[in-house]
Amino acid sequence: AMAAPRRPSGGGLRRAPQDGRLEEINKEFLCDPKFSDEEDLEAKLAVFKEKYMEFDLNNQGEIDLMSVKRMMEKMGAPKTHLELKKMISEVTGGVSETISYQDFVNVMLGKRSAVLKLVMMFEGKANESNPKPSGPPPERDIASLP
Repeated sequence: AMAAPRRPSGGGLRRAPQDGRLEEINKEFLCDPKFSDEEDLEAKLAVFKEKYMEFDLNNQGEIDLMSVKRMMEKMGAPKTHLELKKMISEVTGGVSETISYQDFVNVMLGKRSAVLKLVMMFEGKANESNPKPSGPPPERDIASLP
């Protein structure tokens, strides 16, 4: 089958092929004995996939310097070009200018502490520490009023 030419289109549709590709990679990680003792692996991989797709702005299946730069800014942790290059080489082992999804997951699950991992963990924590209240605000009784 001939591949259709890629054309940028808005919305979630163009996400679909990539979502499927990352899903396949997630399955490989789930089957990898190296990660068999990882708690909640499936849930973690689902989060990594979402994060990766957020990062991968050009939807090419890899994260480049500009994508990392923008993501860091979005997280309120802007980095210099040098720092960004260092972050990418930490993740790829210096063999690539872009971060593949495999690289990304390996770092997130790995024992090495890379800057990217710390930032992602931090961002996750930041989101958890102020959960959006669900449902109506709690009733306050007279006793609890200042």
